[in-house]
Amino acid sequence: MEFDQIAAFALSDGDFPESALDMAATLLIDTVGVAAGAAGLEVGRIARDHAFAYHGAGMPENAASIMFDGRRASIPGAAFAAATQIDNLDAHDGYNPTKGHIGCAVVPALFAFAEKTPDLTARDALMALVMSYEVAARAAIALHASVSDYHTSGAWNALGVAALGCRLRGASPDQLRHAFGIAEYHGPRSQMMREIANPTMLHDGSGMGALVGSMATLLAMDGFAGAPAITVEDAPQHWADLGAVWTVEKNYIKPYPICRWAHASLDAFSGLMHAHGFGVDDVAKIEVNTFAEAAALFTEMPKTTSQAQYSLRFALAAMLVHGRIGPAEITGAALNDPKVAHALPRISVRETARHSDRFPESRWSDVTVELSDGTRIASGDVHARGGPEAPMQMQEVEDKFHIMAAPLSEPRRSAVWAMRERLMQPGVTFSELALLVRAPVEDTHA
Repeated sequence: MEFDQIAAFALSDGDFPESALDMAATLLIDTVGVAAGAAGLEVGRIARDHAFAYHGAGMPENAASIMFDGRRASIPGAAFAAATQIDNLDAHDGYNPTKGHIGCAVVPALFAFAEKTPDLTARDALMALVMSYEVAARAAIALHASVSDYHTSGAWNALGVAALGCRLRGASPDQLRHAFGIAEYHGPRSQMMREIANPTMLHDGSGMGALVGSMATLLAMDGFAGAPAITVEDAPQHWADLGAVWTVEKNYIKPYPICRWAHASLDAFSGLMHAHGFGVDDVAKIEVNTFAEAAALFTEMPKTTSQAQYSLRFALAAMLVHGRIGPAEITGAALNDPKVAHALPRISVRETARHSDRFPESRWSDVTVELSDGTRIASGDVHARGGPEAPMQMQEVEDKFHIMAAPLSEPRRSAVWAMRERLMQPGVTFSELALLVRAPVEDTHA
């Protein structure tokens, strides 16, 4: 596909199927729920304070509200703060072939850029969001195909942010071209497996992806030259189906705030728990077969929420003890739960070739539980829930939203969730949702 065709898709209204817009509305509200749930994390506070202190806008017209904070920063600063916050509560959406995440960067950018256009319709906002998912997905696949290192999502979701910013700012095709080049060049090609081995607040690099992508838009529109982006212009095979195949509809929604690589094992294990009714005192051993990347997740008892979210063994132990995995099970006192620590040595994890062979297109695992009386029960091969292979029902998505967004008052949560359907209705402006996410979570008045 030629660049002018990509530019036409990114910058023009085009023909967006209702199914893609509806999925984008669901992903948007799901991500907003994660942003609310992450507002109380230390990393969220640090990112918001940093953006306010060091990424201020010199002129009021260039400022944007920081999600769930009440303060304002520059557009790139606001996008960075919210994306970093969301990235560090690992419950946001993803797309298997990218081996990473799009929404955690493009959703904060949407709120930041849309503040300059208060009359933006909700449907136009959804079209911009769909477009950014499609651009980011193809940039990811092209970059993964062109290099050997496994880089974080910020390396390529920056291009989705740049495309979204250019669309909402009315950029020309030439400005978009330079924005892509700037975003690709400065996108954080950070090492994902290094973060897996030593989990920190760096997480998946999406905070920097949002920052770089937003800056790329604004720099390109100021005349800064940075073209071409090789993942766009030198990889036409990865863009040939743009506008024909809607990858946004294939994104998964996470039922747990844990690295997606652990989800197949969690689903397999929770299925056995529900089917056989055993508890923590009934289990002698848990054996997990999974793919190589999941087997490499953090193995020790975590000391931080970052470590907890990248630990398969801890997640399984917490599921065994509590019967669930939500924000409460990976934060605060839960990190020192003696029952979880006692269960951890009973869990063994190993790579299995058949599961590794199906990654990254799929996420499979199988779990065998040995009970105290010697009985062994096996799950068989299980795919992680939440994507097209094993979709969640809308009621499950809504339940998850209310769990994640628990720091908000019930009326505010309900108002945000109701926007999922309102966003699809004619005459609704995006500012209706934006107003609900600007105030701090402590403020019960949206």
